Amino acid sequence: MLMPLLAELTGNLHVALAALGAAIGVGMIGMKASEAVGRNPGAATPILVQAILSTAFAEGIVFFAIFLAK
Repeated sequence: MLMPLLAELTGNLHVALAALGAAIGVGMIGMKASEAVGRNPGAATPILVQAILSTAFAEGIVFFAIFLAK
C-alpha cells in the first residue's frame, strides 16, 4: 500500500522540481536580457531572439519531465 503512494509522490515531485527549475531559469533569462538591453539598446533585437530561444529550451525541460513521469 505504501509503495504505490511513494511511486506517485516521487513522480509528482520530479515534475514539480523540473517546473521550479524552469521557472527560475526563465526569470534569470528575463533579468539578464533586460540588463543587457539596458547596457546596449541597439542590440535589443538579437538579445530578444536569444532570450526567446533560451526560454523555449528552459520550458522544454518541463515537457520531458511530464513525459517521463507518466
